[in-house]
Amino acid sequence: MAKPTAKNPPRESTADATGEKQRELQREQDRKDEAKGGQGGEKGQKEHKAVQAGTREQPEPPLPAQHMEKPGVEADMALRPQFDAPDYRGSGKLEGMAALITGGDSGIGRAVAVLFAREGADVAIVYLNSHEDAQETKRHVENEGRECLLIAGDVKDSKFCKDAVEKTVQRFDRLDVLVNNAAFQLHADKLEDVSDERLEETMKTNIFGYFYMARAAIPHLKKGACIINTGSVTGLRGSSHLLDYSATKGAIHAFTMSLASNLIDKGIRVNAIAPGPVWTPLNPADAPAGKVATFGEKTDMKRPAQPEELSPAYVFLASPVCSSYITGIVLPVTGSVGD
Repeated sequence: MAKPTAKNPPRESTADATGEKQRELQREQDRKDEAKGGQGGEKGQKEHKAVQAGTREQPEPPLPAQHMEKPGVEADMALRPQFDAPDYRGSGKLEGMAALITGGDSGIGRAVAVLFAREGADVAIVYLNSHEDAQETKRHVENEGRECLLIAGDVKDSKFCKDAVEKTVQRFDRLDVLVNNAAFQLHADKLEDVSDERLEETMKTNIFGYFYMARAAIPHLKKGACIINTGSVTGLRGSSHLLDYSATKGAIHAFTMSLASNLIDKGIRVNAIAPGPVWTPLNPADAPAGKVATFGEKTDMKRPAQPEELSPAYVFLASPVCSSYITGIVLPVTGSVGD
């Protein structure tokens, strides 16, 4: 392995540099939001009651009006996301399998890691540099009786992605499920605000990273294995304030269908999940505090999802006993009718 040099810095320092770059992009957008005046909250909205259709009550707007520094730390959120799905009972759907989840330290990734472990899988977590969140995810995975490997680094680096897959295979002696979930998101009022640097950060994190991880994983995947990509409702219908992010999510959906066709003869399934608004660190680390307070209320269910409401869908698509005849789909989990 090459020694760290100025041209080849240590992986962790690269991840820290990416974190600082993302925070500087955020600070630039924050200055633009402040120049417009106000916090971006929407006034005059009608009173409504959020829909609760699960086994326990989920938080609903108004949510804490909090704006966080990127990449966002779940431990610092005023309202912690619900991720542990206490009413979900495992039944060995992933028994003896090994999974690698990018962006697995918090949010949807953490919820998926916990349910994968509850279903019998060992889990490798790839994350940027939110070490406290990653350790908390590891603790919950191990509480489910499974092993958890933490790998810090930047998915924009193809060499890091290859190394992460190799470390996972070395630790667990197999790889059965790859979940591409890491993402960078930053809103903009107009296309002119999307600088070259911001566009590159979004594209390389959200779509290049998916390509890199899949390319590294495929040689280790056997018949019955699968890849699950996290898309978005914004990739289905667009978003006027998430221009670059929506473009990457549309690309992820197309990549999913294309790779599914490419790998079908090998018995490797590839699917995507397109979440609607989900309460994770990604959102208070992007939107102004006023908009965070009303996050998700435009869905038909009048509230955002909690991560534990998404994670069973990942189990479904990961498990050969549930979805062996499903490949190339984009499964919307949006809280709205018709998405």
